[in-house]
Amino acid sequence: QVQLVESGGGLVQAGGSLRLSCAASGRTVSSYAMGWFRQVPGKERELVAAIAWSGDMAYPADSVKGRFTIARDNAKNTVYLQMNALKPEDTAVYYCALDLRRRYSSLAIYYTKESDFDSWGQGTQVTVSS
Repeated sequence: QVQLVESGGGLVQAGGSLRLSCAASGRTVSSYAMGWFRQVPGKERELVAAIAWSGDMAYPADSVKGRFTIARDNAKNTVYLQMNALKPEDTAVYYCALDLRRRYSSLAIYYTKESDFDSWGQGTQVTVSS
């Protein structure tokens, strides 16, 4: 089936930037919506960004609006999360997610929660120091 592998996490200083990558293999994912979640211990996974097949983007988490940008490169079968102006509260494990149930999705705003996606990467740690 499909595999999603995140990369690009690490330790950064507050105010810095980081770009996460999610490389998909085993299936072409350009026709499907994808998203980025983050999770800290004791809390549910939070959807921070989603992108539909159409290229429409949504940022359900108010805390990341204006700082994070989701993008995809269909030629590379990869989705990215550009994170700027990082804050210590951005520290989390970041997960890439894929929705294979809806093809040719139009509106990223339809994606709001974990159950909207059905395939997941293993996560990459992002730590933002003060």
